[in-house]
Amino acid sequence: MDGVTLLKVGGAELEEGPVLGDLVDVLASLARFGPLIIVHGGGSEIARLQKRLGLTPQFVEGLRVTDEDSLQVAEMVLSGLVNKRLTARLVTQGVRAIGLSGVDGGLLRAEKLVHPAGDLGRVGHIVNVDADCLAALLQLGFTPVISPISLGEDGRPYNVNADHAALAIARAAQVNEMVFLTDVPGVLQDGHVLAELPAPRARVLIAEGVIIGGMIPKVNSALEAVSQGVEAVRITNLAGLAANTGTRVLP
Repeated sequence: MDGVTLLKVGGAELEEGPVLGDLVDVLASLARFGPLIIVHGGGSEIARLQKRLGLTPQFVEGLRVTDEDSLQVAEMVLSGLVNKRLTARLVTQGVRAIGLSGVDGGLLRAEKLVHPAGDLGRVGHIVNVDADCLAALLQLGFTPVISPISLGEDGRPYNVNADHAALAIARAAQVNEMVFLTDVPGVLQDGHVLAELPAPRARVLIAEGVIIGGMIPKVNSALEAVSQGVEAVRITNLAGLAANTGTRVLP
């Protein structure tokens, strides 16, 4: 899709407060500038509601174990609370935002994710994205706001990691740029943000221990995206998003 940007935003920026207002201001500007697809998470709010309901959040290598009770919580938070909160705030800013989950229209189809470290329950991996649906919405001037809850072959939902959902959508829609919104201004080397990071250099920096911690999966997702047709992946924070700065991972 020519000229389309996909933005993946985590849960922390989406909670009620001043940061959400700043985020919506920037997203509204981006939506006015050109076609935009937004994919969001909401892990911290899922965990809080789980605890309020007497459930214990469990993870296997960073992926949330999702039993039947936790699936209901994830769907309520992601497809309900977070999705409609962000959609409503964008609409009040004049954006034709439309809130969707992967279930709606069969937008995101998933199968059970089999993990070698243990059973994750109703956690899925995406096997098909209806890119034509997204193209039609963008053609009509809508800004899709997408919860990663996806539809299984059995007609029931799967919880899908938001980073993985964003990657699948970016790949299927062949967007021009994918943006990972993080809490850091980009990939750092010697305290400085790297403006551009070609894929071979990124792999070297991971091997050398320059790229560490939570940045590794972000960079790996970026590498996978550019290897499958996405022109560039930008890793940045909210200030960098507003200023069009950060680290652009290139093929």
